Amino acid sequence: MPKRPEPETGPVAPARGGRAAAAPPGGADPTTDAARQRLALAQTALLSALLAGTPDPEGFDRARLRVQSRALTAKRADVVAKVAPELPGILGPAYREAFLGYARHRPMGGGYRQDAMGFAAYLLDRGRPEDPAARRELRRWRRERARRRPASARPLARLVRALRQALLPG
Repeated sequence: MPKRPEPETGPVAPARGGRAAAAPPGGADPTTDAARQRLALAQTALLSALLAGTPDPEGFDRARLRVQSRALTAKRADVVAKVAPELPGILGPAYREAFLGYARHRPMGGGYRQDAMGFAAYLLDRGRPEDPAARRELRRWRRERARRRPASARPLARLVRALRQALLPG
């Protein structure tokens, strides 16, 4: 019967007195951990500057960060318009500028549907749109969406889906 290879103990680091000692289990190294924390903080600062309008982190080109931030916000406006096409219909040409104003200092949380709902609430809280008919339409739209539950949350829909998966072949 062949002999099993011995398990590796991990990297070997010099210990005091010149002897070699195994590195701590899991590769935990205080220098590496500190570097990872610095990297995580730098990444968080960069994302926050791009998506939430916080001050630009040190060492980045401010002009390029602004361009990228505007592009990401514009993409977000496009996706929200696809998820909730009624919003551009209600607001007309003012949709894009209004959404960019809303999103400039508000990072998205909870998905695009939630973002659309938050945008509608933002507008209504500020008495917008100025046209009373459009404001009523936006209020009605928001009220209808707030009452809806996704099909996955309905018990009957969950039961039907589970039965289909159990009875129908892959």
